[in-house]
Amino acid sequence: MTNYNFVKFEGRNQKLEDRITVTRSSSIGFPTKFYNDNGISEYKFALLFWDAENSAIGISFTNDVEDSNRFSINHSDKYGGAIIARSFFKSNNVDLEKVSGKYKWEKVALDGVGTLFVIKLTEE
Repeated sequence: MTNYNFVKFEGRNQKLEDRITVTRSSSIGFPTKFYNDNGISEYKFALLFWDAENSAIGISFTNDVEDSNRFSINHSDKYGGAIIARSFFKSNNVDLEKVSGKYKWEKVALDGVGTLFVIKLTEE
C-alpha cells in the first residue's frame, strides 16, 4: 500500500496574479502571488526609479528608514501589498489614464542599488 502525504489546497480565493499593477489612483500593487513569491512581507518600504527613455519603473524593496525618498508598503493579509506613488507619477509626468494596467516584470541588477523589479509602461 502507498503512503500518501496529501496537503489540502487552500488557495481557492487567493489571487494568483503575478503581474505588478499600476492604477489610475497613483498606486503600484503587488498581488498576493508576487508578494509571497518575492518575500515582500519582509520589507517596510519601496524605492522607485524612472527610466524616461524606456518608460520603465524600477522597484527596489528595503527597510532603510534613512532614505527620505522611500514609499511605505501597505501590507494586506488578503491582497498582498501596495504603495501610493502619487509624487513619483506626477514628477515624471506619467499619464495614469493611459498606462494603468497589469505588467509583467523582470529582475535587473543595478550597480550600487541591487536588484530591481522592472516594468515597462505601455499605453492602452
